[in-house]
Amino acid sequence: MVEDARFADGDERPLLLKAEDEQDLQILSALVQDAVLPASEISYDPKARRLALLINRFRWEDANRARAEGRGFERVRSLLVISDVTGLKSDGIDRDADTVLELLALGWQAGEDGTGRLTLDFAGDGALVAEVECINLDIRDVTRPYLAPSGKAPKHPE
Repeated sequence: MVEDARFADGDERPLLLKAEDEQDLQILSALVQDAVLPASEISYDPKARRLALLINRFRWEDANRARAEGRGFERVRSLLVISDVTGLKSDGIDRDADTVLELLALGWQAGEDGTGRLTLDFAGDGALVAEVECINLDIRDVTRPYLAPSGKAPKHPE
């Protein structure tokens, strides 16, 4: 009898994913939920039409295993890159280098012919809004996982 593979059966390789549609974007949004970063780790290059964030991502994909094994939760430094950006607006984001931001979700509002507005929602009602030609995001873990300094998993109201 053949059983379906389970996520837990996968090995511990660094995450490397691409989002090209709304369903992909929902998956990336779940993976970056509760990521923290200093505002200084946000870089927008209008000539390259690229927005990049170096985030400290909570490893949601490992949380159940960490609980089951009785070990600490992990974070990992990841690079989130949004390509094909034609404009960027900031609302309620203090770009002071000492400001620490918590990324809550990635949102999408479709426009015409595949264009749209990609919103990065942060705790405290801050947001970055990227006008994009299409959904084109990459996330790549760039360090080995490390123990989350708080030792706890983020909690959300139910």
